[in-house]
Amino acid sequence: MKATAERIEKNTVLLEIEVETERFSKALDQAFQKLVKKVNVPGFRRGKAPRMIFERHVGTQALVDEAVEMVIPEAYFMAVGDTGIEPVAQPELELVQVEEGKPVVFKAKVTVKPEVTLGQYTGLEAPKPDTTIKDDDVGNELERLQRAHARLISLEEGEVENGDLLTIDFLGKIDGIPFEGGEGNDYSLEIGSHVFISGMEEGMIGMKRDETRDIEVTFPEDYRKEDLAGKDAVFTVTVKEIKRKELAPIDDDFAKDVSEFETLEELKASIKNKLEQASKTRSDAVFKQTLIGKAVEDSQMEIPDEMLESRIDEMAQDIERNLWTQGVSMQDYLSYTGSTVEEMRKQFRPEAEKSVKRTLVLEAIAKAEKLEPSEEEIEAEIEKIGREIGQSTETVRKTVEERGRGKLVEQIRINKAIDFIVSQGKIAEPVEEKVEEKEEQESKPEQE
Repeated sequence: MKATAERIEKNTVLLEIEVETERFSKALDQAFQKLVKKVNVPGFRRGKAPRMIFERHVGTQALVDEAVEMVIPEAYFMAVGDTGIEPVAQPELELVQVEEGKPVVFKAKVTVKPEVTLGQYTGLEAPKPDTTIKDDDVGNELERLQRAHARLISLEEGEVENGDLLTIDFLGKIDGIPFEGGEGNDYSLEIGSHVFISGMEEGMIGMKRDETRDIEVTFPEDYRKEDLAGKDAVFTVTVKEIKRKELAPIDDDFAKDVSEFETLEELKASIKNKLEQASKTRSDAVFKQTLIGKAVEDSQMEIPDEMLESRIDEMAQDIERNLWTQGVSMQDYLSYTGSTVEEMRKQFRPEAEKSVKRTLVLEAIAKAEKLEPSEEEIEAEIEKIGREIGQSTETVRKTVEERGRGKLVEQIRINKAIDFIVSQGKIAEPVEEKVEEKEEQESKPEQE
């Protein structure tokens, strides 16, 4: 087989492929053996007609078409491998020569990955956020634990306060007419959660149990339901139950109740350690992403639409899978958000472009630096995947081998490129901001 590749546009390559006469003749024989079993030829049992009689009955073109379908896909993929191009979409095929006794010649117009012109990706500088944990941070986490383990007390007397848990009935009306979705019975609500539109929860503060109150609100102009956006409404609310959190004192007994520690000091030390680890992880992530962002921003490429559309497809599929786990269909989601598939895909496009560009740059850096994964690194990644998804290494390895190692190897290359950028990066010195004494300047009288 012969194959040549010519770049005819920025991201388009034209392959010209020639398949040997012998291979095409063998494909014609295979086509005959396949078709003769499917066609009834008068005077012969199915599958027993001689080829000459068969061709006279169904026509030679039927065999040629079948043989072409056998030969071209295999020849195309071999040509892709031989020429080293990286297609990102299905090819446009054009048959040039198809005759028995001659080589098959065809052309394939293919959209390929764009050429990436790398900018600076070593010696980049980025700030690393401060990872210091203060006493207030530990105190805030203790208060969060205190609220999370609070005991709920049902109030017979007293007024609604911020943070209370209510059971309410409500009915919303616009111009005195109830509207769809504006009614609820035995609805659980935490005051301050901002579940309802602005003014609704605030209007319940000060109410008592079994009290009914009309609360006037205005729907936001950008409200998800267009028929309610910007309109004034009145909600009639009845408070049926008020529950308040009873907070336990933060002491040694509290530490025993909410953790495995015996004393409050031990709990504080544990919280501080976890906060420091989380802070370091966030700081490292910010440093890494900033460096990658700079490397990507400093690179040049022209991304084919096919790559963007493919990435948008993946993003839409991710959304659909997440919705499915929540028992929501894509159609219901679009209806609820008042959007369409076209609008959703348009919203995805900037993020898709950013994602594709990032991948292309990291692939180009891996290639430039010859960052090829070793067998040990591939095996380590397989073991890591197994731990993350709860499957045995053998099961993951078998799946990888069945699907081909290309995708896994490419992901390891990308990870190695990221590690390389970070290893070559520098922590930028913090810039101290100068605070101007504006008030002092403003207090001085103007000079004549």
